[in-house]
Amino acid sequence: MRIITIGMNTSLVYKVGLCACIGYFDGMHLGHQRLIEKTIAMSKEKGCESALITFDPDPWVTIRNQKDVHHISTFRERINQAVGLGIENIVILQFDKEMSRLSPEQFLTDILGRLNLKGMVCGFDFHYGAKGMGNAETLQRHAPFDVFVVDAVSDEKGKISSTRISECIEKGRMEEATAMMGRMFEMEGVVIHGRNKGTSMGFPTANIQYSPEYLMPKTGVYACYVQVGSEKYRAMVNVGHNPTMNYSEKVSVEAHLLNCHKDLYGKHIVIYFVSYIREEVKFRSRENLIMQLEQDTRNINALLEDYESAIS
Repeated sequence: MRIITIGMNTSLVYKVGLCACIGYFDGMHLGHQRLIEKTIAMSKEKGCESALITFDPDPWVTIRNQKDVHHISTFRERINQAVGLGIENIVILQFDKEMSRLSPEQFLTDILGRLNLKGMVCGFDFHYGAKGMGNAETLQRHAPFDVFVVDAVSDEKGKISSTRISECIEKGRMEEATAMMGRMFEMEGVVIHGRNKGTSMGFPTANIQYSPEYLMPKTGVYACYVQVGSEKYRAMVNVGHNPTMNYSEKVSVEAHLLNCHKDLYGKHIVIYFVSYIREEVKFRSRENLIMQLEQDTRNINALLEDYESAIS
């Protein structure tokens, strides 16, 4: 896998022939995957390498001066997902104010023209150039290479999109998000030391230091899986403020692994969200909290057992 970075001052002209798809690819959902599948097929037809062209930062950060923009997946995850799907080259466009002001014609010649493109794949709603004046139709009309436009990928509720997936995650509707992405929503991070309140109650938790780029799920308790190295474990995960015994102003993400007793401090883990179990509640006593956690454990084990049976 190669990473090619292009900014306004880049003099590079990449000579290897490429077929590329273009977009931001947040969540790498089924619609995005359709673009990648077509890109790989086109690259094989034309005897060249496949590539994914994306933007850094998020165009809304540059165009609308937005700060603290949250995403379904981090930039690193999007690159890894694309490579996992078979993409051979990642082209990162350093999307600053100057690049955002290029006309569609300038973007095509001055930016995409630095790549030896033999073909391109875009979504039907793709826009480019200042104020989004360029679209899939103008790209097909003016590009000196073949352009294939992928139609909307839809389910029974309409077009699959990052916006719909984000809404599901924020409302705890993880099954719907999974269906649109073709995989579970995930968060990764390094396990850091907490206040050991869970350990004192018999429910030790792995508190992860997560990227501020993540879109945060609805606060509450989730049935999850946690990946530690090559091993995956069932887990009860709390997203929230721990109002009963260990209040935190910042939203914490803590995982209690149901069948693992390893020391996880300092380890990199990945949490996969399966289903929302209940809202976060402030309990009247430590004993009431423990009773609820015991019930949550039973509910999560039963839910994940059913899930495993359904996919086996």
